[in-house]
Amino acid sequence: MKIISVEFKKSVLNIQDIPRDRKPEIAFAGKSNVGKSSLLNTLWGRKNLAKTSNTPGKTKTINFFEVNGKFYMVDLPGYGYAEVPLKIKEQWNKVMFDYLTQSENLKLVVVLIDSRHGPGDKDHHLLDFLEEHEIPTLLVATKIDKLGNAQRKIQLDKIRKELRLDEDAILLPFSSQTKEGVAPLWKIIGEILNISKS
Repeated sequence: MKIISVEFKKSVLNIQDIPRDRKPEIAFAGKSNVGKSSLLNTLWGRKNLAKTSNTPGKTKTINFFEVNGKFYMVDLPGYGYAEVPLKIKEQWNKVMFDYLTQSENLKLVVVLIDSRHGPGDKDHHLLDFLEEHEIPTLLVATKIDKLGNAQRKIQLDKIRKELRLDEDAILLPFSSQTKEGVAPLWKIIGEILNISKS
């Protein structure tokens, strides 16, 4: 998919504030510091449109980015960081729950898992939640460049086993450094949205 334009539209903390123009939405979720902002910037070919940070829990709102004027890529708050105050965690949980269950335009949730560490309890909870609510999900293993070839296979197999993935289920390796996974991820997004490569 050719990226002509990416525009930050808005940050929301309340489901009532999400865009109402009925454009389809692809959401991105994952633990704090899983590489979500880096993945988005890599997909867009932009350096810092989605703000990256070494401080886990930086994304506190649901951030909507309009791509090519046709659809939204939605950056969801990172989860699982212990030092975030309980009140903020509860706020995140509510806005995430409301968005995932009430958005009429959500087409896919891309769940990012750090390939080095595998899924944690919060990842399992999110995946169970998405399955329970029949929300289409794609799993992406981030930071794959940090693993050697042998370790890469071991870790990917371990993640598949831990998540009890079927043989045909996609677990997409991704690296913001080497750009591995960019083309396959765009292909899947294009198919979900029924958008051609042009």
